[in-house]
Amino acid sequence: MKYTLSLIVNDHAGVLTRIAGLFNRRGFNIDSITVGRTEEPGLSRMTIVVHGDKRTIEQIKKQLNKQIDVHKVIDISNEPMVARELILIKVKATPQTLPEITNLIEPFRSTVVDVAHSTITIQATGDDDKLNAIIELLRPYGIKELVRTGFAAIQRG
Repeated sequence: MKYTLSLIVNDHAGVLTRIAGLFNRRGFNIDSITVGRTEEPGLSRMTIVVHGDKRTIEQIKKQLNKQIDVHKVIDISNEPMVARELILIKVKATPQTLPEITNLIEPFRSTVVDVAHSTITIQATGDDDKLNAIIELLRPYGIKELVRTGFAAIQRG
């Protein structure tokens, strides 16, 4: 099962390394991790997405709570939340395919952020299904590069 953990941690060097190391020591792969400052100076929020069973996630949460730099661990997997990821996709484009690609991404509310001689770079945000759909639609044109930020999530309300 996929789990989304939201952590409030101290905002200083080495915290991300220690948290990632905790997962690594247990042989647990992180699907996505994002970190950024919060509204409170000195604190950051980490959003970590992992796959595992309930027992393993409970162990990970206990270990995270023992970390001195961790203030709070919340499993928001089953909570109402807003989660988004940003992707940048550089696609091969010619003067003939440029309008076609632009029309293709419009229903996804994606935007063109760069146009070069032989490529177009598209920015898209959304959930995993939406982003995977855009990628598959653009694949026939020739994806040159793809960058994903990882998910940022926050509880609703």
